[in-house]
Amino acid sequence: MKSTEHPTPPRPRLKAMDDKSLTLESWKVFQIMAEFVEGFERLACIRPSVSVFGSARIAPEHPYYQLTEKITRLLSDAGFSVVSGGGPGIMEAANRGAHAGKSLSIGLNILLPQEQQGNPYQDIALSFRHFFSRKVMFVKYASAYVVLPGGFGTLDEMAEILTLVQTGKTRRIPIILVGTEFWEGLLHWFKHTLVAQGTVAPEDLDLFQLVDKPQQVVDAIFSHYEGRGFEPSAAERKILLQL
Repeated sequence: MKSTEHPTPPRPRLKAMDDKSLTLESWKVFQIMAEFVEGFERLACIRPSVSVFGSARIAPEHPYYQLTEKITRLLSDAGFSVVSGGGPGIMEAANRGAHAGKSLSIGLNILLPQEQQGNPYQDIALSFRHFFSRKVMFVKYASAYVVLPGGFGTLDEMAEILTLVQTGKTRRIPIILVGTEFWEGLLHWFKHTLVAQGTVAPEDLDLFQLVDKPQQVVDAIFSHYEGRGFEPSAAERKILLQL
């Protein structure tokens, strides 16, 4: 009878990185540092600001594009700088609405092989090679997150802010999902799968709210900050330093 035991594979040997590769990796650190330094220096003046997310694939004639433009025009006229990913689609609509209003329109552009091209409605435009440094800039100066319909990138940004707030790695800010028809299936799954199986707590669903109308976005943000102002408290500033 043949043995059912499998032979033990040889233990892999660690291969030392050659000098050229090591040098490239080391200099990459300085490139990352430069992205953070430029971001901190150029965005420190934009408070209060709202970070807006949504699909790059939405055309200007689409209702979501027009809805985004209305939301960000209201936010801009209410005194909020608007920060988007700087690209086309809903990002463009966000910058376009803000640019037409009274406050700054900011684009945090990402260098990608496809899809991402900067839109022309940015008062401040930054370019990033790394998603993680760009993500920090979205959170660092944000008084609120507004999330419109989008794909994997939008879901990634939404999950990022929910995780940071849930774990106490950033301050509690309004996280506003726009579009009941688009989001209700995901929220049903949150409640009936994630909560039901104990992977998130029931109170975690209170970290965000769902609205449909532009004025509801503005009202939700002002309601959150009523009686305290938009500037981070001393304790919140300490938390933000740890991002």
